[in-house]
Amino acid sequence: MIVPPSPVRCLGVDPGSLACGWAVVERFGSRLALVEAGVIRNPRGTEFDQRALLIHHRLSEAIAAHHPGFMAVESPFVEKNAATALKLGQIRGGILLTAALHGLPVGDYNPMQVKKAVSGYGWADKGQVGKMVMTLLNLKEPLAADAADAAAVAIGHLLASRRA
Repeated sequence: MIVPPSPVRCLGVDPGSLACGWAVVERFGSRLALVEAGVIRNPRGTEFDQRALLIHHRLSEAIAAHHPGFMAVESPFVEKNAATALKLGQIRGGILLTAALHGLPVGDYNPMQVKKAVSGYGWADKGQVGKMVMTLLNLKEPLAADAADAAAVAIGHLLASRRA
């Protein structure tokens, strides 16, 4: 008796304190499908701790609603502004804590790894990555840029874990 493979879900996250993209992508065999995606938007002027808290709450809601088996997070390449790098690091720390609180293992990928996994080319631009996300997930409409980036991170993780 052959047992069909069970679907595997990954929550991809593109960290940002003002706009944090997220996407739950499911792999069933070789097929990929978008479950849900969105962008957590924090208005300018919101206290930083409240930004981190909102991101934690929204990601926790996505985890509770969609039960991913993994979280994949994009890591920054290099940030020229030290203050921005510090804030992004703090947001990433909060995201990693959210994963740990929900018992999710985390894959950490730099932008070049994500671009290469999705488009086959590590120097692909955002437009190319967005188009490949649409193609791989069979979407009729493009996702918001931050959500598309998060979907790309999830796709990259699901493809990498399939080979592992």
